[in-house]
Amino acid sequence: MKKIKSALPGPNDVYREVLPNGITVLTRSNFNSPSVVISGYFDAGSLFDPDEKLGLADFVASALMRGTKKHSFDEIYNILESAGASLGFSAGTHKSGFNGRSLAEDLPLLLNLLAETLTQPVFPKVEMEKLRAQVLTGLAISAEDTSEMASETFDKILYRDHPYSRPEEGTPETVKRITRDDLMRFHRECFGPRGMVIVVVGAVKAEEAVRQVKRALGGWQVRGQKEPPALPEVKPLRRTITKHHRIAGKSQSDLVIGTNGPRRRDAEYMAASLGNNVLGQFGMMGRIGDVVREQAGLAYYAYSSLYAGIGPGSWEVSAGVNPANVTRAIRLIVDELKRFVQEGVTEDELVNSKANFIGRLPLSLESNGGVAGALLNIERHDLGLDYYQRYADWVNEVTCEQVLAVARKFIDPDKLAIAVAGP
Repeated sequence: MKKIKSALPGPNDVYREVLPNGITVLTRSNFNSPSVVISGYFDAGSLFDPDEKLGLADFVASALMRGTKKHSFDEIYNILESAGASLGFSAGTHKSGFNGRSLAEDLPLLLNLLAETLTQPVFPKVEMEKLRAQVLTGLAISAEDTSEMASETFDKILYRDHPYSRPEEGTPETVKRITRDDLMRFHRECFGPRGMVIVVVGAVKAEEAVRQVKRALGGWQVRGQKEPPALPEVKPLRRTITKHHRIAGKSQSDLVIGTNGPRRRDAEYMAASLGNNVLGQFGMMGRIGDVVREQAGLAYYAYSSLYAGIGPGSWEVSAGVNPANVTRAIRLIVDELKRFVQEGVTEDELVNSKANFIGRLPLSLESNGGVAGALLNIERHDLGLDYYQRYADWVNEVTCEQVLAVARKFIDPDKLAIAVAGP
């Protein structure tokens, strides 16, 4: 009987190579579609931002395609549009990233533009002022958004005196201080091939994809590329801290309640993730959604999230409520967290949660973009090329006792960060 090849990416069909200049390339062929996706990241996140110029990394990432030594802003977008292709950059805390898409035959064009915008941006003054105006408009809109402000306030409580407490987009004051010289210096010092990862997925053979990346970026060298700053430990909360960010004239208040969580590569991550699914994700937003939204009718939405990355994560519950119901909603959520750390999850809840995790994995990998994101995930967190092929086993190994243990390790209902934004 012929053995059926696994549809999940693994060592048998994912090729990985580190180029001499430090760029890691991962590629997986898929000839079921004529397109190709490129995705990746590089060490130029907001951790490099000086306090007085927060938003610098974000500004630089947004400015890369506003003009290069070879092409103007308009010319770059005309090249992409004429090929029906796309390319964009974004900044995060640890890394900045990029995503692009084109027909397989246009992969050389896409990689050429990626290399050009990464290595030769010129930050034209007129375009930089247009971009600054857009960023300031975005910050003004965010300042009136109760959900955004609750999240920002939560980070300031949970990550006090830690880089994670800083807004990646900056503030109006810090963005106004950023000069063109700052953009050029940041690019010169922080951009480079070391720590860069490029994933290519689609209708191209692995060897050809690597050859194309080498041609476009294999010669990129940067002497003295800055090392990412060391990340300090987070100071754990010693008591519950509540802060209310007032925004006048709003008909809704948003709240975020939570605490620290595991890092993505921590051994407890899978148990925490399955537990979180029961707490506030599965079905109609789990237990939190059932109690706060369905039974009490207090919230427009209520769910929990586990944010686990390179550094210390967070485990948080978010809800949108009528301002008159804030106190009651907080009490119900805290009571549900107490129940979670006292009782854990039932066998039935865990079985359902496992089936949900295993069932949705193939769906998330149906597109080239989904596979590219998955490959970036395993590279970023050093999970191993066989991670997705062993995923079901790891999920099934988690026990109710492990979920209870991880809940008790991270969630102390007497030491929570509670952020409210609204009238």
